[in-house]
Amino acid sequence: MEYRHVPVMLDEVISYLALKEGRNYIDATMGGAGYSLAIAEQIGEGKVLAIDLDEMAIKNAEKIIKQKKINNLVIANDNFANLEQIILEKFNGQKADFDGIVFDLGLSSAQLADRSRGFSFAYDTPLVMSFGSPDCNALHSNAGGSQGGEPKQTTEQIVNNWQAVDLVRIFRKYGEEKFAGRIANAIAASRIQKKIETTGELVKIIEKAVPISYVKKPGIHFATRVFQALRIVTNQELENLEQALVAALKVLAPGGRLVVVSYHSLEDRIVKNFFRREARGCECPSELPVCVCGRQPKVKILTKKPLQPSELEVDGNPRARSAKLRAAEVI
Repeated sequence: MEYRHVPVMLDEVISYLALKEGRNYIDATMGGAGYSLAIAEQIGEGKVLAIDLDEMAIKNAEKIIKQKKINNLVIANDNFANLEQIILEKFNGQKADFDGIVFDLGLSSAQLADRSRGFSFAYDTPLVMSFGSPDCNALHSNAGGSQGGEPKQTTEQIVNNWQAVDLVRIFRKYGEEKFAGRIANAIAASRIQKKIETTGELVKIIEKAVPISYVKKPGIHFATRVFQALRIVTNQELENLEQALVAALKVLAPGGRLVVVSYHSLEDRIVKNFFRREARGCECPSELPVCVCGRQPKVKILTKKPLQPSELEVDGNPRARSAKLRAAEVI
């Protein structure tokens, strides 16, 4: 299938990256390569390291590179949680300083449209919800894993094998679903009769478990929060994000920019708190006359409040409506 995706807040991302000719940059979530191509066009002999776990995105980018004869785009089929290792591999073990890194944490239109993934409840497809192939995901044992506390399993395994109490926990924690208990119990009861294998089956279970008013409520679909929670756990998204943000500061040169576009409150909260923590200096108790901790701020926050897409952009790309952009500069 053709890989289609419209980059969100492209002009704002490029502006906050403050691109410099001849310098190196990272697009940590390449997707349709919208950011990557825009950056590559403006940095001359500089390099863009474009990372994506999705093999479909990689093949699409390789096709574009060949067609447009781009020679400054370096592609990595990997998890951005492995950022430091990727750099070592792609730059022949040499230390490479980067002047900017961008993360777009949303699903691409192509991923939502891919019926083999199970990301969307608009189609009745297998319960997969994986950004990469199962084999590819399994290679990244250091990406999240033990620090996340969630076992590495497929969405189908989670839905059919986890205890109801654990399903309640993830639906509340990662989906902020108020009917988590009802839905988890309905799943547990249903799978006794038959294994739950498709998104359509799961949607029907959720629909029967929640009040009719919740099903008919305008706006967000009644299955959205559960699907979000399952996708986050399957891909260990939040643990990987935390790990990648820490790594990003290690590879950015002084004055380098870190730009993150998130799409739900859990991601945005991680980014906001990370920026605030790294922007703090001394943490000594106020009663001490002088600083003894020696802590220095690592970043300067560039966005006091997150930027959101314009009405014009949302009209042209409705999936951009929940996007929030935060940016910081390494000191």
